[in-house]
Amino acid sequence: MPSDVRPDPDASRLDRYFWARHANPKSGWSRVVSLPLLVTCIYYRNWRGLAATLAFVVLNPVLFPPPADDSAWMTRVVHGERLWTRGEHDRFGYPAVLNYGNGAATLYAIYAALRRHPREMALATALAMALKLWFVAEMVHLYEAQQRG
Repeated sequence: MPSDVRPDPDASRLDRYFWARHANPKSGWSRVVSLPLLVTCIYYRNWRGLAATLAFVVLNPVLFPPPADDSAWMTRVVHGERLWTRGEHDRFGYPAVLNYGNGAATLYAIYAALRRHPREMALATALAMALKLWFVAEMVHLYEAQQRG
């Protein structure tokens, strides 16, 4: 584990366990497909698939072992997210606004899936994913800036 992501004395053992394992790039990259799967399952009324997707999303952060180092981009994403969630930041500023947009687009994608509007569902899903990827790219910048001091 990188030197800057020392165990946080204020964090619980479960919290440290979660973040260490979630930093595995397999965890982050496998979650990328969760929103398209979720809305597709809703659109087709595949409730088993929806349940499996939701179970995967919940369990995913602890399915993989901690990474050996922070060389993977997705590992730096997760370390940046941890820094961001622990730090003081403007809840309505940048990059938080990307998360709000992502949330709104996700809700609309789910609504469009329920109403069976495939074009709207696809566009809202694509927008949500683009905003999420933009946000996580900002988390990498945060982590790398912290690494530089």
